[in-house]
Amino acid sequence: MRTVKDFRQAKGKRLVYLTAYDYPTARLCEAAGVDAILVGDSLGMVVLGYPSTVPVTLEEMLHHTKAARRGAPNTFLVADLPYLSYATLDRALLAAERLLKEGGADAVKLESGEEVAEIVQGLTRAGVPVLGHVGLTPQTASQLGGYKLQGKRPEEAERILRGALALEAAGAYGVVLEMVPALLAKEITERLSVHTVGIGAGPHTDAQILVFHDVVGLYGEFKPRFVKRYLEAGKLIQEALARYAEEVRQGVFPQEEHSF
Repeated sequence: MRTVKDFRQAKGKRLVYLTAYDYPTARLCEAAGVDAILVGDSLGMVVLGYPSTVPVTLEEMLHHTKAARRGAPNTFLVADLPYLSYATLDRALLAAERLLKEGGADAVKLESGEEVAEIVQGLTRAGVPVLGHVGLTPQTASQLGGYKLQGKRPEEAERILRGALALEAAGAYGVVLEMVPALLAKEITERLSVHTVGIGAGPHTDAQILVFHDVVGLYGEFKPRFVKRYLEAGKLIQEALARYAEEVRQGVFPQEEHSF
């Protein structure tokens, strides 16, 4: 299993992150050999059916983190701090303590740049490994104009760069860059000594992350441009369920071989 030290030395190693929110998904991720699993608050949308990540609670994050840890006991596990759980350092420490001690996470992730640098510094001083997140920050997407590319204008790009640098200075072991132009991601990656994790940020980051449900086609409501579908599992599952229902209605299932 990789450690925080491994990720602090991950520049240029093309590491693979993937989200997982439950036991069977985490098992598959570990079996596939991913380097790190993120129990993201994106579970609010792709698992719980919320319209955004904002409604996700700490209790929900803890529930899913525990499940993912049971499924992937030997993979580095990062858990998101949900919306407003890190509004103050005291709240952030309490949330991080629960996710690490009860949930079994190895690190936590929080969103924003310069605005949360003091919180990150306080967490890391307390021994909590922190992954930062700049660019599109879903918890505050409404303030950024929605789920849109960030950093197109020079002042936006400068703000994102400053945020990433501030997170590094505060002790973050890495920084997620979400939905920023590829050249900006390249510049940030070159400027930081810690590794960057791209999602919709082009090919120049040190690592990549995608949402499991996007990768395998289980979340059909929205497909971002940066997602590559490797499987349409949702369609296959729907077809299988439809066949099962039809066989039950026709009396084809169960047969003698399925009976005691």
